Amino acid sequence: MKPKIAVVEDNMDNRLLVWAILDDEYELSEYKSGTEVLEGLGDNIPDLVLLDISLPGMDGTEVLEWIRAQDALKALPVIALTAHAMSGDRDKYLEMEFDDYVTKPIVDDSHSPA
Repeated sequence: MKPKIAVVEDNMDNRLLVWAILDDEYELSEYKSGTEVLEGLGDNIPDLVLLDISLPGMDGTEVLEWIRAQDALKALPVIALTAHAMSGDRDKYLEMEFDDYVTKPIVDDSHSPA
């Protein structure tokens, strides 16, 4: 059985890129908003969440706060996906209790020569 990843991203191009990179190795579920993923997590708890910070309505930091407040989800690994790549942003997101931080655009270098 493939590990499950919830991809929370409102931009279709970014969702398609994540899908293209990860679909062979992981079972992916996609959500376009914070509200959608909160509803989806009740039925289908993934092994990992890739969470865009800049979502319409409820942003990624609010989604993370909700996840961390749920007993059944508080240990769920959540990685921030963000276009914000300024100095200090990584530390800021890790202090918010994201497990890691990935900047966008995401680049698939799996087929690059070593």
